[in-house]
Amino acid sequence: MHPKNIHIKGYDLRELAKSHSALNKYIKINEHEKETIDFANPDAVFHLNKAILKADYQISDWKVPANYLCPPIPGRADYIHFLNDLIEDETSGKSKIKGLDIGVGANCIYPILGAQIYNWKMFGSDINLASVEAAKANVRLNPALSDKIEIRHQGDASNIFKDIIKPNEYFDFTMCNPPFHASREEAESSNLKKLKNLELSEDIRLNFGGKSNELWCNGGEALFIKRMIKESISYKEQVGWFTCLVSKKENLVKLKKQLTKLKAEFKVIPMNQGQKKSRILAWKYSN
Repeated sequence: MHPKNIHIKGYDLRELAKSHSALNKYIKINEHEKETIDFANPDAVFHLNKAILKADYQISDWKVPANYLCPPIPGRADYIHFLNDLIEDETSGKSKIKGLDIGVGANCIYPILGAQIYNWKMFGSDINLASVEAAKANVRLNPALSDKIEIRHQGDASNIFKDIIKPNEYFDFTMCNPPFHASREEAESSNLKKLKNLELSEDIRLNFGGKSNELWCNGGEALFIKRMIKESISYKEQVGWFTCLVSKKENLVKLKKQLTKLKAEFKVIPMNQGQKKSRILAWKYSN
């Protein structure tokens, strides 16, 4: 984890429950006589993350509609901290830093964390109207976020930045956690592997659920990011750094080749949370 991530040493469940009492009913003692929750239980996972948001990020309320992704807060905070490292030299002295989250999702988690950790002005976009409305509802639940977060609907699935980045707007960065599967079948196969690794039955797959736009798209992660890179050059004067998570390391070769062809400056930032390894691909265009 990033050294600035407050979750680097884990968390005290009972202390978290002081901010969100609903968590108490899900706390149990494991075989090592330590307090934990049942991570196979989607309600337990939701209330853990809600407690973290309340206790550590001053969020008064937060909701995730049924069957939508419930993000693990510590890992999401890592992306925010690494973004700050990326842009801090170029934004030093700026009164307001602006960021755009592509595919904000119903949980609105990246804008919330960016606003609460670094006081950034955050924007979020999504092609799914229900996700947009749910994200807006999360902002409304927290009046302190009303001036910090704006959610926009991308009405054309063939576009990523078009109609979201307005004329004369400038963003210090864009970010994205893209759908990484190429099909429903691939997503379900991945879920079954998770269930097998956790030695869980298939009837609890909700905890690893998510809507189609959250989990898969035609061509999977690689094609989505290639589309993003191709479109980004049209907005090179309106964005400082474009960034995107890349879950599959093998996709980097083609993405780097595409960026080199476009004469973009780029870097790969590794991220590790326990056994999970990921990376941020960041690129920009010299003026």
